[in-house]
Amino acid sequence: MFFGRESELEDLTALWRKSTASLVACRGRRRIGKSRLIREFARRTDGAYLELVGLPPRPDMTNRRQLEAFAIGLEKATRRPVAAPDNWSKAFELLDKAIDDRRRTVVLLDEISWMGGYDPDFPGYLKTAWDTMFSRHDKLILVLCGSVNAWIKKNILDNTGFVGRFSRDYVLQELELRHCVRFWRKAAERTSPREIFDVLAVTGGIPRYLEEIDPGLSADENIRRLCFTASGTLFKDFNEIFAAVFGEEAVLKRRILAALAEGPATGEEISRRLGCENNGHFTEHLRELALAAFITADRGVNPATGKRSRVDRYRLKDCYTRFYLKYIKPHEIEILADRYAVASLELLPEWNTWLGYQFENLVVNNANELFDQLHLGGIPILSAAPYMKRGKKRADGSHEPGLQIDLLVQTRRSVCIVEVKRKKEIDESVEKEVAEKLRRLSVPEGVSKRTALVYEGALAPVVRGNGFFDAVISADDLFSA
Repeated sequence: MFFGRESELEDLTALWRKSTASLVACRGRRRIGKSRLIREFARRTDGAYLELVGLPPRPDMTNRRQLEAFAIGLEKATRRPVAAPDNWSKAFELLDKAIDDRRRTVVLLDEISWMGGYDPDFPGYLKTAWDTMFSRHDKLILVLCGSVNAWIKKNILDNTGFVGRFSRDYVLQELELRHCVRFWRKAAERTSPREIFDVLAVTGGIPRYLEEIDPGLSADENIRRLCFTASGTLFKDFNEIFAAVFGEEAVLKRRILAALAEGPATGEEISRRLGCENNGHFTEHLRELALAAFITADRGVNPATGKRSRVDRYRLKDCYTRFYLKYIKPHEIEILADRYAVASLELLPEWNTWLGYQFENLVVNNANELFDQLHLGGIPILSAAPYMKRGKKRADGSHEPGLQIDLLVQTRRSVCIVEVKRKKEIDESVEKEVAEKLRRLSVPEGVSKRTALVYEGALAPVVRGNGFFDAVISADDLFSA
């Protein structure tokens, strides 16, 4: 199954209109579908395709083993004997000879950080090979793909030797909600949005996880099978992806994610929770987690001043990671021993509250898909992020209450408070909540305030009829955006 990524496929296809070779980077979280995208592009191209993959890290891994794997992959792709080269310069010479100038050719060097991470001179060899060999093939698209974004950015993209050489740099995000629902295939028509969102609360828009969904099963049974059995894909995956992406630096990063699982926080707040010094080393851990797409830094615009906030507020954006840390990891031993039975997910502690938070997370992650329904299509967006203002003590001794907005979308002339609700029944009290937020929200003179409700559940007809909200968007609307 391949759904979505149409803009990336169209953009890649446009590269064939060039009269020169193209160098492309494709980055993103593990399981996000990077390799799958390039394979689909190559399939639609109907030309030659060569895929060479780095070996995953392990204690005894060496550069020699990576070169041997490269030779084996090239031999398999070309169906000709290939001797293991002594260094990457010779390896790239072998690859160059395998490229047929008579055909359009896509070459994928997958998990490039694994492939080149054991030789400090790998970037230099690759740069020289591009300049002297690969760039001379007019019908070639060479794709460097990987999950260790920090390594790719530091050693390749930010390397002065590669300046001006990349035609594209794709950072793949989770699939949009309208594409996620397609994994239920025909069953989507008879499956309630609530059940679909229950599953998405665990998987997010990660294609590899969505491929494991059985449309014929309930949300509870899908989650039980994937998460609470020793053979379940999502029971095992967290440790596997963390070790592969971060290696020995995984310990502190896990602690950071565990801290953010309790709610968004600034770098200083996180370090204080963990008892760590908030220094450059700690900030680098946050940056690498953000590059790996586990967290995001929501640095929005201050609506009162119109200026960008000076402090990053980090949010755990990855739905699966939050679920793993809250509900799987604490019961790991029982699950391995097949002693953890979940009769109903609603019996899990704070389950419905957690689902509401995950629904909000999914909406914020897909904020760009809301703009047309918020009547903001085509209008430049200054910021679309959660907003929080802490309460403080006034000079007269009274207390100024704080303000928390699920999603605040700002343009030059307006701000829109987007309230996100997932409840069995949603009544007029939601209007009172948002009215209070409107009252507390300060904006410059001439800036309009608007309101929107994104909901999943039974909405009281009076809420829509009152006209308090300028836009009312249901879960069904999110799937058809």
